Amino acid sequence: MTSMRPLPFERKIYDLETQLEQLGAEPNPSPVTKDAIRTIRRQLNGLKREIYDNLDPWQIVQVARHEDRPQTLDYLELLFDEFIELHGDKAYSDDRAILTGFAKLDDQKLMFIGQQKGRNLEEREAHNYGMAHPEGYRKALAKMQIAAKFGLPVVCFIDTAGAYPGIGAEERGQAYQIALNLREMARTPTPIVCVIIGEGGSGGALGIGVGDHVAILQFAYYSVISPEGCAGILWKHQKYAERAAQALRFTAKDLLEFGIVDEIIGEPLGGAHRDHRQMATALKASLNVAIRELSALPQDQLLDRRYEKFRRIGVFEENPEAAAAVESA
Repeated sequence: MTSMRPLPFERKIYDLETQLEQLGAEPNPSPVTKDAIRTIRRQLNGLKREIYDNLDPWQIVQVARHEDRPQTLDYLELLFDEFIELHGDKAYSDDRAILTGFAKLDDQKLMFIGQQKGRNLEEREAHNYGMAHPEGYRKALAKMQIAAKFGLPVVCFIDTAGAYPGIGAEERGQAYQIALNLREMARTPTPIVCVIIGEGGSGGALGIGVGDHVAILQFAYYSVISPEGCAGILWKHQKYAERAAQALRFTAKDLLEFGIVDEIIGEPLGGAHRDHRQMATALKASLNVAIRELSALPQDQLLDRRYEKFRRIGVFEENPEAAAAVESA
């Protein structure tokens, strides 16, 4: 899939692709034209590698938010043989920011939970731009409990700027519900695989992000706050978002180094937005391996590993001399 909306750093790529398309449109290309096509293809592949191997954090944010980047509904169509959607939280409403249901991945039955942003205005309004209310997290948790009851693994796709911060969401217990999900996911007795497919924003991502295996796509990001939000707090203006992105250390490479994620799933050359099908193939292979390995573990070992995994995050060492200086100050 080729986007018609290039990002600023992709313009040279699109210029070469335009040349390639024009040459390829000739009905009877001459040997000179064929040679030019081969040369441009080599240049194009080299340029893509050069650019995408050296993206800075702010550029990665732009790729993660790309309008053509595959979303949850795209993966539901490309990855799974079956999907039966389950609606509602049995308390308030059916939050369309989070989609849940039974799915089949090859021969493996599972419970699927994924955040959907929407691509055009109508879809975005229907899915609230992927920002869930408390009822969305309540719906997700209820479906995880169904999965545990029937011995099904859970797969969660994370793609949100954050939980919805509106007054109604807060009145209905947004923070409480996310905290409840964190606790209950930590002790849900079935394998849980989480994948950040685009944006992983704050508590909105964490509400379905406690898993035995946490993976991230190569050009996705996972952060306590968006770059714009961080810039607004630290420097009082969103124009410093690029600077904030550098400071937050939220790229896939950073997260793997810190032990926040367990796997980086490589994207097609030039990003997932260029080839949905190839991205889905790589994602499917990763899910199959993770589910197979986790399903082989005894339940008590599975839960112990999950608990220890998240307890290790944020461990720090204290400098005795610095601590003594603070106490004496």
